[in-house]
Amino acid sequence: MTSRGFTTFRWLCTIFGLIFYLGDIGSDLLLSVQYFRSGQITWAAMTLVFVLVGSVCIQIFSYAWFKDDKENEEVVDKGLSTSDLIGIHVLQIGIITRYYHLLKKSFKTLYSGKTQEMEHSRLFALATDLSMLRMFETFLESVPQLILQVYIILEHNHRSNLQYISMAVSFVNIAWATVDYRRCLRRSLPHINEMPCGIPTAVYLFYKIFTITPRILSLTLFIMLSPLSTLAMALIWLVGTIWAIVEKTDFCISPVLEHLYRAIVGVILVFTFFNIKGVNTRVPMTVYYIVSVCQNLAAPILLYLLKPESERTDYFLPIIFFILITNSLGLGFLGLYYSLLHPHGSVADEVDGIEELKQETKSTRFDRFLQI
Repeated sequence: MTSRGFTTFRWLCTIFGLIFYLGDIGSDLLLSVQYFRSGQITWAAMTLVFVLVGSVCIQIFSYAWFKDDKENEEVVDKGLSTSDLIGIHVLQIGIITRYYHLLKKSFKTLYSGKTQEMEHSRLFALATDLSMLRMFETFLESVPQLILQVYIILEHNHRSNLQYISMAVSFVNIAWATVDYRRCLRRSLPHINEMPCGIPTAVYLFYKIFTITPRILSLTLFIMLSPLSTLAMALIWLVGTIWAIVEKTDFCISPVLEHLYRAIVGVILVFTFFNIKGVNTRVPMTVYYIVSVCQNLAAPILLYLLKPESERTDYFLPIIFFILITNSLGLGFLGLYYSLLHPHGSVADEVDGIEELKQETKSTRFDRFLQI
């Protein structure tokens, strides 16, 4: 049985998460300044827009959760008034505030040697909230940012060291946020052990990375083929959003926030499978990845047929091989994980969803959080 306490290792993971978050946002802001100074106003604006969209969305949810905690007398800093919370999130530092509270509270708990299950559960409640917000930020900012920078490099042959740094940090952020969310969510489930740091975590990470990466490349190739391809991406987003509506997700108390949540789910579904209701999703997952692989393979083929001059570039063949290899590896790790390492009898992908908990206790945001 894996230890369910908030350990020093978990505290260090929070530190790393904060560093990756600041590094990702900071490198993108510096990159937008570099574009602006070099006269690339469009690239600077698009780089900055992705940062702002991701930040604004997660600040909205962070404020709503702080307010919900305060009204229900859950874990929240009693010194923060409603006006303080509004100011913090308007300044876009709500996530930083959450990291500060979690690090401070968890350090005090670890230093004092407290072992009460309730205290550690509260810390993991804060950590799981943070991991969910980071997951939103990753797919609203880091992934689109990677597509934009890869497009600029391949289509416009514009390269800089800061560009590579920004892309590398975004990639690390994607990997970290994906695995950290899964570990936090599994730890939050009373009937499932926390994911071990060894083989299961590595296999799950490889499955996600090797399915998301070819998706990023293929979507970039589609945009290189025609900027109108973004309309097709919007259609994929719309289908994912409609699926969330049909599934009647109930993540948020506010109807307005629920619509925003469903829209974010649609964005995530553009890049990776996301179990939104915690039911068995073997068939939807299979269909999703069949369609995804077909789209990934169609991108270089269409680029070759409709834009034959691309064949003479130095990136064309390497990208084709990379898409083929990563697709194969991703599906291989997916099969390996769910056939040998996934808990039997649970849902298809509880990183994204958890089977409905039938409890007679009062419903909280945390319960709804686990049922996405």
